This record gives sequence, structure tokens and C-alpha cells, in this order.
Amino acid sequence: MSFVARRAFSSSSFNPSKVAVLGAAGGIGQPLSLLLKLNKDVTGLSLYDLRGTPGVAADLSHIPTNSKVTGYTPEKGGLKEALAGVEVVVIPAGVPRKPGMTRDDLFNTNASIVRDLAKGIAEFAPKAKVLIISNPVNSTVPIVAEVLKSKGVYDPKKVFGVTTLDVIRASRFISEVKGTNPVEETVTVVGGHSGHTIVPLISQSGHPDISGETLDALVNRIQFGGDEVVKAKDGAGSATLSMAQAGARFAGSLLKAAKGETVVEPTYVESPLFKDQGVDYFSSKVTLGPEGVKEIHPLGKLNAYEEKLIATALEDLKKNIKKGVDFVAQNP
Repeated sequence: MSFVARRAFSSSSFNPSKVAVLGAAGGIGQPLSLLLKLNKDVTGLSLYDLRGTPGVAADLSHIPTNSKVTGYTPEKGGLKEALAGVEVVVIPAGVPRKPGMTRDDLFNTNASIVRDLAKGIAEFAPKAKVLIISNPVNSTVPIVAEVLKSKGVYDPKKVFGVTTLDVIRASRFISEVKGTNPVEETVTVVGGHSGHTIVPLISQSGHPDISGETLDALVNRIQFGGDEVVKAKDGAGSATLSMAQAGARFAGSLLKAAKGETVVEPTYVESPLFKDQGVDYFSSKVTLGPEGVKEIHPLGKLNAYEEKLIATALEDLKKNIKKGVDFVAQNP
């Protein structure tokens, strides 16, 4: 059976899953592609970037797992070939943050890159599930949605902003505070994927005793953990390895859900939770299914501290979302 063939979904068998990584030769793209090559649920791995992808594909193809790896560049219809028959598209393409830069500082460059890739997805893989890593995610997800809407192929169940890095950071950082095993820490992180829009629900983590200055420091570190990496790399990049792990985890969750497994992950999607306040996209716990989003969960009981964090996040998210929508309107 070819890697792009499709079969009807059933509980006993499921489609071989072909995944495309757009921006596969970059700092996130290479380790992300490696982790996807190691995922037993990936049967085809299609890599695309402006340059270097045939070499990355050749390198990965020597790893003895049951998936075929191919690499493409823009020449000779490379994007069309890269997207042929894919089930999941992951987009880490873009420029990394440098010291002093916020994710919003990346907007002008990355917005154009994401818009153009979204046009390719609309044309060549309109039914694929799309995972956006390119920052600022709060704005790039609306960009992808607006492009897909303009082409008549938007499905809100299939467009995801990957906020999993905030989730794995929260597990790691809370374990350092409590002296526990981070693998056993489950922390729901909601809101968005930048600064004050990142809201960890510590009261629901099993450690409601964390309070005062310790809580303030923990929340701040989760919200601005990326700055630690940017500073430590001293101008040489941002969080690439941890982001690759986060992206691979979320892609893996979607592949598990495609097989019928019940998987719940926080992710930034079109959401009804705060639409009445003008916030169309929000990250919260989402049950994933074969078609993508199966159920969007409410936030649950929040304490006064978290309610205040949410209020701040919503104000920033309104601006971030509008920025993405306006960009596509002005730069179709």
C-alpha cells in the first residue's frame, strides 16, 4: 500500500499517516522531523523548506523505522509535492527570536511566511489537520484560518496552535518547586502562547498549596520561560529542542486520536469559551478525535488569582487576534 493511500476509518484499522513539516531544515524543523521519524504512527514524512531539505531527508531516511522520508524545496512545484496526500501539516517555518525580541516582534516576517504556506495548504491539502508553531501563534493561527476561509476550505476542527511547550514547561518547572518527577506532573495551561496570555492553572495541578511569592515566580517563569533560552543562547536562537519535543508530542496526540484513542491536550483553537468577549481563539483542554477537535472543555473552577490572569490574557488576545485577521485583509 502506498504512503498516500487512504482507507475508511474503522476501530480495527486506520489510515497510514503521512505528516508534512514546513520549515523542516530549521532549528525547530530538524529535531521535530527526527522525533516524527521515530514515531511508529508516522508512515510517511514529507519535509519542505527553502533549502537543505533533501539532505535532511536523506539523513533521516537511514534511521530504521517504518516510514518513508522525502525532502522538497520550492523548485519544480516542491510545495505541491510535499503536501500531496498528507494527513497532518506542522508549520515551524519562520525566523527565531533574538535577545530583546518578543514573539510579536517576529510578526511582520513570520506573518507573510505563514500566509503563503496556508495558501499552499488550501490548494494542495485542504483536508489536512494544520499545526502552527510559527510565532506569534496568537496571531498566526488567525492568519491561517483567514486564508483558508478565503479559499472556502476552513474547518475549525482542523486548525491548531501548538501551545504544548507551555504545558511541558509547566510540568518541569512545578516539579522543580515541589521536588517531584516532572513526568508525573499534569498542569493545564490555557489562554494563548505569549507572555501574559499564558495562564497555568496551578490550583488544578494537585499543588494548590503553592502561593505567595513562590506562585508569582512560578507563573512568571512559565509565561516567560522562552526568554531564559533566548538569553542563554546569546543571540544564536530561541527554544528549538524543547519546542520540537512539544510539536512532536502534539502531532503524536493527533495521530493517536486518528486511531480512536481518547486524547486530551490543551491547544489554541477557534473556541466558544470567550467569543462573547470578542476572543475567537483560545487555548484550553481539547478532546481530540479522528476529525481533529472533538470537544472543547470549559476551564473549570478557577481561584481569584487565576481569574485575574485570565482577564489580562483576554485583553492581549483580542489585540493579537485582530492583528492576524487585519494582516490577511490588508495583505491577501
